[in-house]
Amino acid sequence: MFLELKRLLPKWGLASQITFAFFGAVALGLLVRFAGGGSVVASAGNLLGSLFVGALKAIAPLLVFTLVVSAVAQHRKGMNSNIRPVIVLYVVGMAVAALLAVAVSFAFPSFVPLNGVDVADKPIPNGFGEVLQNLLLKIVTNPVQALSDANYIGILAWALVLGLALRAADEPTRNFLKNISDAVNKVMYWIIRLAPIGIFGLTLHAFVSTGLENLAAYLHVLLAIVGAMAFMALVLNPLIVFFAIRKNPYPLVWTCLKESGLIAFVIRSSVANIPVNLNLCKKLGLNEETYAVTIPLGATMNMEGASITITILTLAAVHTLGIPVDFITAFLLVIIAVIGACGASGIPGGALPLVPMACSLFNISNDVAMQMVTIGLIISVVQDPCGTLLNSSTDVVFTAAADPVYRHREVAGQVETAA
Repeated sequence: MFLELKRLLPKWGLASQITFAFFGAVALGLLVRFAGGGSVVASAGNLLGSLFVGALKAIAPLLVFTLVVSAVAQHRKGMNSNIRPVIVLYVVGMAVAALLAVAVSFAFPSFVPLNGVDVADKPIPNGFGEVLQNLLLKIVTNPVQALSDANYIGILAWALVLGLALRAADEPTRNFLKNISDAVNKVMYWIIRLAPIGIFGLTLHAFVSTGLENLAAYLHVLLAIVGAMAFMALVLNPLIVFFAIRKNPYPLVWTCLKESGLIAFVIRSSVANIPVNLNLCKKLGLNEETYAVTIPLGATMNMEGASITITILTLAAVHTLGIPVDFITAFLLVIIAVIGACGASGIPGGALPLVPMACSLFNISNDVAMQMVTIGLIISVVQDPCGTLLNSSTDVVFTAAADPVYRHREVAGQVETAA
């Protein structure tokens, strides 16, 4: 029987394993809590969770550094000008998504359980001036120290500078950088594969200690993220498209959600959904020279779902710690969320390993940031497919909206023909 179970478990997807681990830990934690004497179980769960979070903390700074250096170094000039309007729409969409996430976070603030954090003793930045000063000082930190201290603002700044300097390097050097980035990605993938064990331990410890209180907090964060994604897909993206084509955007939006989004929801991968999107663009009669580039590009950089996830998880930590946020600081968070979202596709776990980069804007410790990553992994069973649906369908929506030929057609008739 044990061998049969062992053969079955590897066939489960990561989402299924996380779901099983979470609810198994909830059941065991509540049982032990009500039976009494759960200190040993709680300690064992805390050890498993601490090992997982520790591994994430160790690799995340190196991941951000190598990813950004490689991406910037690989960039080349000479991009077709017809592609630029699509890229502009991608960036605008991610910025609007992050602004929406800020609004949702302040309208419905999330407060999450944080282990080993005394909220009353947390240092609170005194307005934008102190935040900006901390930001500038972090930028000029020694790059080695930035990696050692998990100073993500410094890591991002030095990675951008080094990547720009390496754009003049020869092809073997750029290939070497990409190989290093891929290797670090693979290590992160190995760690993410251990998420069910880590989440089991963390959830077990939490529910033995506090009962059902954590479940409500997790559900609140999940509803905030999914609600923002739904509003973005059904209201704000159509509004952006309307300003681009000056016609009713909903026939196009509904077609893309139906023919691209639903498939992306099931397969949970924007990259794997590229053939579906290419075929849909062909059916819509778009310029092949444009969509042949913008669809693969969108699968790697157009991440509205990641922008929302990074922002809401970061602000959940901010609200929990009682850190005040003014408008300008929130605007800086939007910029960082967009930058992080652009690189989220190349990272195992999507946007989640980039949450510490956004948290560092508020001087939030790496320990707290990694706890937010873990919460993100718990809710990713629902958050991830919803985010993929939004991201992948928007690739086609914005490609069509920026297509000069498509903009002059009768959109409703064209979409009905395509469908």
